[in-house]
Amino acid sequence: MSEPSAVRIEPWCERDFPLLEQLLSDPEMTKHFGGPESPEKIVERQRRYERAGSRQFKIVDEATNEGIGWVGYWERSWLGEQVYEMGWSVLPAFQGRGIAGSATVQAVAMARSERKHRFLHAFPSVDNAPSNAICRKVGFTLMEECEFEYPPGRLMRSNDWRLDLFATS
Repeated sequence: MSEPSAVRIEPWCERDFPLLEQLLSDPEMTKHFGGPESPEKIVERQRRYERAGSRQFKIVDEATNEGIGWVGYWERSWLGEQVYEMGWSVLPAFQGRGIAGSATVQAVAMARSERKHRFLHAFPSVDNAPSNAICRKVGFTLMEECEFEYPPGRLMRSNDWRLDLFATS
């Protein structure tokens, strides 16, 4: 197995909109979570990502300074408690190099440093082998298979992966 590509994460900004369009308008890229988003939904998401303190990050290739993906986390209620939920996406040309895993580790460190919520969850589709593998490699614990609503109005079979942000290694 080769070394993961060197990446860093940077707060999402206005000039990252073309990257978001690439990530969310491609049927292949979005097949595990409901298909491509409409142009209006992408604009709405861009606005949310740009807000100060949004916890949404561009994944940047260190060698080229090119934006190649997204990682982020946000607050949500899950099973009666406030937690963080996390997601990520990497452009197809950069997949399979450990990029999403490396960026996820960086975002987990940021969530951990906040000391706000104990648990961080990820809900990849049960059919999304690469995202489930990232959860396993990063140290999430598989809690259960569940029905998860995403996008709103659409139920999907997901794995509930949980990471204890207060645990010490």
